[in-house]
Amino acid sequence: MPESSNPGHSRLPQTHKISIAGVAVLGAAALALSVFPGTGQSGNAATIAAEPAAFSATVASAKTVSQNVAKQHVTADKQAQVAAKAKAAADAKAKAEAEAKKRDEAAAASRAAARKPVYANNLDGWIRQSLDIMKSKGIPGTYDGLHRNIMRESTGNPNAINGWDINAINGIPSKGLLQVIQPTFNAYHVPGTSWNIYDPVANITAAANYAADKYGSMDNVNSAY
Repeated sequence: MPESSNPGHSRLPQTHKISIAGVAVLGAAALALSVFPGTGQSGNAATIAAEPAAFSATVASAKTVSQNVAKQHVTADKQAQVAAKAKAAADAKAKAEAEAKKRDEAAAASRAAARKPVYANNLDGWIRQSLDIMKSKGIPGTYDGLHRNIMRESTGNPNAINGWDINAINGIPSKGLLQVIQPTFNAYHVPGTSWNIYDPVANITAAANYAADKYGSMDNVNSAY
């Protein structure tokens, strides 16, 4: 094709045309990458860059779980320690209360022993001890009534035995301070006293119990009964 005869319009050489075309292609490619960032090499780089972020999130989550478990263990240990201290305190309190109760009981027993009268081992002591027992059992009688009948029956001898009256003839002699036969002693025996008919206190108390039943009181007895 012949060159233009227009002196203001020159034809570009072939190499210039190729260069301009190349620049245009490169510009289009760059534009495509900028408009569609998910395509091409730059899209792959974004995907690769996202992967470390996801891994970091997983590590952070695992760390949080581990911290929570550790906190739960610490809380459980503290609760166990509190429970152990509470139990130890309760045990110590119970022990202290038990010991205090024992001390109180011992003190009460000591006071009771201190208040308990000591009776002389003679006629006066026997009568007084019998009167205290009679009072606790509701059996009437006085010191004078008991003493008077004892002196008439046995002259104060706890081992006295009648071998000549009708009871003796029948094989059941009267025995002791108030000359009581065995069947009567057994029937009117007072709990808390000896079962030995010759025991002074047991003999007096059983006889006073019999006299209260038959005569209202030993004070009303002035002869053999």
